[in-house]
Amino acid sequence: MEENKTMRPLNIVDERPAKQVNGWVMLFVIIGMIVAGIVLFVLGIAFGVDEGNPAFMALAPVGMFVMIAAIIMSVGFKLLQPNEAFVLTLFGKYYGTLKTDGFYWTNPFCTAVNPARAVVGVSRKLSLKAMTLNNDKQKVNDEEGNPIEISVVVIWRITNTARAVFNVENYMSYISTQCDAAIRQVARQYPYDVSSNGDENSLRGSAQEIAAILREELQQRVDIAGIEIIEARISHLAYAPEIAAAMLQRQQASAIIAARQKIVEGAVSMVQMALNKLSEEQIVELDDERKAQMVSNLLVVLCGNRDAQPVVGTGSIY
Repeated sequence: MEENKTMRPLNIVDERPAKQVNGWVMLFVIIGMIVAGIVLFVLGIAFGVDEGNPAFMALAPVGMFVMIAAIIMSVGFKLLQPNEAFVLTLFGKYYGTLKTDGFYWTNPFCTAVNPARAVVGVSRKLSLKAMTLNNDKQKVNDEEGNPIEISVVVIWRITNTARAVFNVENYMSYISTQCDAAIRQVARQYPYDVSSNGDENSLRGSAQEIAAILREELQQRVDIAGIEIIEARISHLAYAPEIAAAMLQRQQASAIIAARQKIVEGAVSMVQMALNKLSEEQIVELDDERKAQMVSNLLVVLCGNRDAQPVVGTGSIY
């Protein structure tokens, strides 16, 4: 008997603002608590212990408690620069996000979370600035099955901090992996170069269109991580080394054929113009045989790869 297996849906966590207090106000409050704690502790020692006054004996532990509480509360200060954010958790629960630059105080038991801290130089703050991802070249097959080497440059930023932290294991490695997958998906849908009919997008000839398609494909993949793709462009595109020489010869042959077509079209129009001009000006009357010979000579001169060596005939053409 087969059991129906259902995939557990992903618990999507969306961003919400964290409860906060102006840091400067809390700074003066904590300084006042420390001063008050010192005063109470000194009074308790001076009048309670030394003079044996029971009314003041309780002031010393109260003052000590106030100072400890002030020290614990001082851990809650948070300082943010522009385009930075703190994602805070409280005993394992998502507490909220601080995104506005300034000096704040939050619950001192909150912990800032950043999965990318494994990378050297990354702090507990999340950067909301535009960042650049330049993955290594990878070998893929285009629509025609030709192996090519391709890499892209992606400009991205975090727009939903809670999704970036809690919905994926590591948002930096996640976007890198999804970028590789998107490149393969797009490269398989288009040929390296434009086809003979010229009415199809290609990786090399349709840079703007392919960039827009690649950006849309990648954006769909990273929405779950709260990431916005600002731009995605191909930075390197070439045939794989094993077929590069053969493809270069094919491109050269195509270019030669196209150039020959232009030359022939121009030569035919020039011959037509020469015959019409001779006829209109009545410079010389040529029969069909002589016209055919003249056309042949002009086409040889105009379509040849080398400069023609003229031969002057002194006799009659008849």
